[in-house]
Amino acid sequence: MRMAPHMMLPGDASAVKGKKLERGALRRAWRFARPYRRTVVLFLTAIVVAALVELVPPFAFRTILDDAIPDGDRGLITALAAVVVVAALADAGLAIVQRWCSATIGEGVIYDLRVALFAKVQRMPVAFFTRTQTGALTSRLNNDVVGAQTAVTSTLGSIVSNVVVLATTLAAMAALEWRLTILSLVVLPIFIIPAKRVGRRLQGIQRDNMGTNAEMNSQMSERFNVAGALLVKLFGRQGDEVTMFAGRAAKVRDTGIRAAMYGRVFFVALALVGALGAAAIYGVGAHLVVGGDISAGTLVALATLVTRVYQPLTGLTNARVDLMTAMVSFERVFEVLDAPEAISDRPGAVDLVEPTGRVEFRDVWFRYPAAASVTVASLEAPNAVGAADPDADVLQGVSLVIEAGSTVALVGASGSGKTTLSALVPRLYDVTSGSVVVDGHDVRDLTQHSLRAAIGVVSQDPHLFHESIGQNLLYAKPDATREQLDAACRGARILDTIAALPDGYDTIVGERGYRLSGGEKQRLAIARLLLKNPAVMILDEATSHLDNENEAHVQAALDEALRGRTALVIAHRLSTIRDADRIVVLDAGRVVEEGTHDELLALDGVYAAQVRAGETTVDA
Repeated sequence: MRMAPHMMLPGDASAVKGKKLERGALRRAWRFARPYRRTVVLFLTAIVVAALVELVPPFAFRTILDDAIPDGDRGLITALAAVVVVAALADAGLAIVQRWCSATIGEGVIYDLRVALFAKVQRMPVAFFTRTQTGALTSRLNNDVVGAQTAVTSTLGSIVSNVVVLATTLAAMAALEWRLTILSLVVLPIFIIPAKRVGRRLQGIQRDNMGTNAEMNSQMSERFNVAGALLVKLFGRQGDEVTMFAGRAAKVRDTGIRAAMYGRVFFVALALVGALGAAAIYGVGAHLVVGGDISAGTLVALATLVTRVYQPLTGLTNARVDLMTAMVSFERVFEVLDAPEAISDRPGAVDLVEPTGRVEFRDVWFRYPAAASVTVASLEAPNAVGAADPDADVLQGVSLVIEAGSTVALVGASGSGKTTLSALVPRLYDVTSGSVVVDGHDVRDLTQHSLRAAIGVVSQDPHLFHESIGQNLLYAKPDATREQLDAACRGARILDTIAALPDGYDTIVGERGYRLSGGEKQRLAIARLLLKNPAVMILDEATSHLDNENEAHVQAALDEALRGRTALVIAHRLSTIRDADRIVVLDAGRVVEEGTHDELLALDGVYAAQVRAGETTVDA
């Protein structure tokens, strides 16, 4: 009786879902293998030819025993022995061809998957990175991609090879003796039935193992960078960190042992069944030889061939289990590839050409997007899965015009929405309602590449790659000449510092630039932006962590950088903002005051109160 969908048991439903996921993953895996279809054809051809070549020795042995030896035909014996040697050489050559094909396909699939994943991650919004564990993400690009590649090449190749070998062997055995062939198939259900149950169990273990590996990688990536290492040392938590890592490593160890024992017990049992089947062939076949029903040569040939029946059966069962566990890797890879891209170019998006830098906020409302729309739950910390951003409007009806070439300072208490407002200009986030307009274009109608090429950002902690000073500068303009580098560094007041270094532009800055002082990092970041030459500059607390001497150097560099450009400045220090063309005061996501420094002091409102309270400091 067919069960209605609503009557299906939970286990049945999950099994159906699992099968659909596997079929979908296999179809998508084949898409990645399509560029290598000629190699796939060569691979399959080599498998078929090798299977036929391996049938030669049993039939040669049968002829030697039944014909050549009784007739004393030495020439036939020599010829058949030579045929066996040639078959062995051909089989060895075909094995090399198969390995080359599988390696070409496998490494190609790894390359394509990794590039596709990396490109996908590059397109993800900033909100994705604020929620995602870096170690978990790199685990997808390394461990899971390799697991997916195994499914495409080793596992699927094993399935094809074993099917071909099994079919050709059974056909050869049937031609020799059909009764013994049927006897060899009696044990077939013993190979097939347990595979499904063991495969599901190993699949669950594999999923747990990958999740724990991702947690371990995340801990390493967060604690092995300079900031993480400093935090651990300053709080004296080395012992706790080792304990935490040991616990996660123990989980990886334990799941590995469980997987190994499940697999070993299962396959030892299959080998035992195969041995019993082979013994039955020998026993029954010997009786047939004694009774004169078959020749001794036929029995030897059958005994040689029967091992080629049970080995593929074991291999197919093994492949079924391996494929089910490898599907976990595919699911995890495609989980990232299928993640929503909250910010992307609209159809028909246009380039921002020769930007002047006029920026306008039109009745902008914004709340941070829900987690499901920007991230992958399994990439977050285990205790953060399901956590959501506050469901509240961070910006509420902000309207503001920044004319080209002018400087506007944003001030307000922490959490008032200053940084969020500035992040909407380069479209790191999209507005909930309203619009952000650059040079008359809604930023959502512009290509992201051209929009961001027109905008430069200097934050309070600029990021530098663990490369040389020159490479960090060239990130803004890869084709920059030495003269352009010098000009940018001179404008940023950092050229003399670089010239005094033994390796000059070849000096390695260390991870996140930790080998440089805060002021040097800021000035190097400004030099990088001068090379980029953006029309709009966003300064987010660019001098808040500097002492007076360094601030003077950085402020001089900023004056050079802002000349002739539109600037949106976020700062608390009065020295940074008092010369702005206009100061905009934000409070709880709303614009509450606008004007020059003197106008706002005369107004004696929120800004004046902040100055008096020291929240906006005077050259501190």
